[in-house]
Amino acid sequence: MANGRCPFCSVPTSASSHQNDFALALPDVFPVSKGHTLVVPRRHVASLFDLPAPEQDAVWRLVSHVRTDLQHDLTPDGFTVGINDGAAAGQTVMHAHVHVIPRRRGDVPDPRGGIRWVCPDKAPYWLEGGR
Repeated sequence: MANGRCPFCSVPTSASSHQNDFALALPDVFPVSKGHTLVVPRRHVASLFDLPAPEQDAVWRLVSHVRTDLQHDLTPDGFTVGINDGAAAGQTVMHAHVHVIPRRRGDVPDPRGGIRWVCPDKAPYWLEGGR
């Protein structure tokens, strides 16, 4: 956001793969896997939790729809679905968004712990001393 403008607010709806009245789905500009998609509320808010319940519901319905279509189109082995809510959680674009990331067996050496790897010393909780 070098120019101070929100990159999600300026995306034309025609760039969206899926949309509903309150949200749209966009390909991630820096994907971590093929099909990595962002579901973005149309209303500019920093946190998904700042949206009224009907708009939050619409975001999650769209997440589900995107996941279903990615499952059909790419047949991944799993998904990582997540939100970085606030700068301390790694959010870099201060417009709420949900990541839908198709995953494949072997895309990382050991996927156990999933999102726990945001705090690496706490991730391998299954190992002695991993806590």
